[in-house]
Amino acid sequence: MQFLVVADIHYALKQYDWLLEVAPHYEAVVIAGDLLEVSSMVDRRAQIVVLRTYLRSLGEKTRIIVCSGNHDLDGEREDGERVADWMLDLGDLGVVSDGESVTISGVRFSSFPWWDGEQTKKQVLSQLEADAELAHDHWVWVYHAPPADKRVSWGGQRHFGDPDLVGWIERFHPDLVLGGHVHQSPFIPDGSWVDRVGETWVFNTGQQPGERPTIIAFNLDRKEAVWLSMMGGQAQSLAEPLPEPARLMELPGWITI
Repeated sequence: MQFLVVADIHYALKQYDWLLEVAPHYEAVVIAGDLLEVSSMVDRRAQIVVLRTYLRSLGEKTRIIVCSGNHDLDGEREDGERVADWMLDLGDLGVVSDGESVTISGVRFSSFPWWDGEQTKKQVLSQLEADAELAHDHWVWVYHAPPADKRVSWGGQRHFGDPDLVGWIERFHPDLVLGGHVHQSPFIPDGSWVDRVGETWVFNTGQQPGERPTIIAFNLDRKEAVWLSMMGGQAQSLAEPLPEPARLMELPGWITI
């Protein structure tokens, strides 16, 4: 199976246009949070209308899985916790979103919301427990925040990851965890786009300006992940131990996967 992962597009419409061009080449496209931008001059409600149009068009080309990030929260629960209300009714667009899962070619994708408090965190744990019982060849989590204290959560001076995610990974042992949130991690010393928690591979796409997002392309048949950005690319075999960053294979930027 081949699928593509992006995150932190932050309402960069040219990057959504690029996704529309490449989406038909993959069995699935994952957008791992922060589809919207809270500081945009465009009203949040208008952003949501535009994003629904893009998601509908993407869903006509391939399977789409998204999760909410901290920039996507547009509603509030009765207990005061913020949630991405607009992601709760994407099923009519053919999009898998917060709290949902789907199996594609034997790969179980589980999408988890950005949690803003204890009640939403409990919902995430309940979904983890339920999805762990479902049959799958591979289990892939779509979760915006990276795990704490790993290279994928390094911001240059401190880590910005989710410590609860580390505990969940150690308990449930997914194969892959796909996220973003810490934009600079893949680009700075001591940071990376890939790391491991035990036997689980964890990823952070990073974020860049321009017409193309940073991406990670997976080929599970070849057990390979490739990260591409304006600065070039790197490849990681999923069948081998995690090497030091210097040993990762350097690739020319924007090769065809």
